[in-house]
Amino acid sequence: MKISCSKTNLLNGIQTVFRAVSSKSTMSIIECILIDTTEGKIKLTANNMELAIETILEGEIKEPGIVALEAKILQDIVRHLPENDIVLSTDDNCLTTIKCEKSKFNILGKRGDDFPRLPEVEKDDPFVISQMTLKDIVRQTIFSIAENDSNKIMSGELLEVRNNEMKLVSLDGHRISIRKLALKNKHDDIKVIIPGKTLNEVSKIVAGDTEKDIQIFFTDKHVLFEFDQTVIVSRIIEGEYFNVNQMLSNDYETKLVINKKDFLGCIERATLLVKEGDKKPIIITIGDGTMELKINSAIGSMNEEIEIEKEGEDIMIGFNPKFLIDALRVIDDETITLYMVNPKAPCTIKDEDENYIYLILPVNFNTVN
Repeated sequence: MKISCSKTNLLNGIQTVFRAVSSKSTMSIIECILIDTTEGKIKLTANNMELAIETILEGEIKEPGIVALEAKILQDIVRHLPENDIVLSTDDNCLTTIKCEKSKFNILGKRGDDFPRLPEVEKDDPFVISQMTLKDIVRQTIFSIAENDSNKIMSGELLEVRNNEMKLVSLDGHRISIRKLALKNKHDDIKVIIPGKTLNEVSKIVAGDTEKDIQIFFTDKHVLFEFDQTVIVSRIIEGEYFNVNQMLSNDYETKLVINKKDFLGCIERATLLVKEGDKKPIIITIGDGTMELKINSAIGSMNEEIEIEKEGEDIMIGFNPKFLIDALRVIDDETITLYMVNPKAPCTIKDEDENYIYLILPVNFNTVN
């Protein structure tokens, strides 16, 4: 095999698929990137058996062939080469030469035939959404998936399509994030749990162009994302997602409208007094026309008042400030509405049409002084 392409194209391709390279495995082949030109295209592939990414590069194929190269070494070499065209060639023994200007590297590759192929996914009846929309709704929900895999279901997000509406849901036991989207075109009902890691990688790779779409295909075991010159295939999480509708309620004793920027700024200032790892709640006291926020820590204390519009009962309630910050940062509205029942019941932040819903459990602050 022998190919020639610009450093920019080659490095971008490597960095795109590198997200699916296995860092620790008993199978050394999946720590590699496959370079395959046997179909008349320069195709790069990485596959860690849970997530696979394939992308097509622009360049010249001088001799077709296939080889698997250790991903970390390949990326490091290409990154440090001059900004010029790179020629990559390999012989029958997988010895690969990488040349750029006066630089020349020789590395030993592996047989491309041993590399695991992407799972077969039939590309019928795609679910289509704009790249920017997908990027946005993932950003607005991904932060509340579980950070570890102790509960596999919580490490993913529910993607559900019903009655021409798409819903993306995540939860971690302390909060729920829901983002709803009205669809322009009719789609069949869909209900799958996609790993959060997959959605995170997809959102990083897509350009977020309003004019460009991303096509999504589903099977019983896999989801496939196709856009530009890239394909991402991931296993879905098997099992039944939580009945989130049972956790939501329209009941409230206290409703308040507040400027989002002011509220977020106040909470961020309060967290300046909290060391990383400390679990100090922010105490919110709601009265007529004002909200008072307080926090006490080993460093010091802080309190601040914000003007609000209140309907209903006064309330004092405590929250993990990080959970409030995470939700507020992804809401684009200038003003937001909060609904509360009592100091032990969840607080709900949602817009009038329920395009977004954030439910956050309060914390006990009785013993905190």
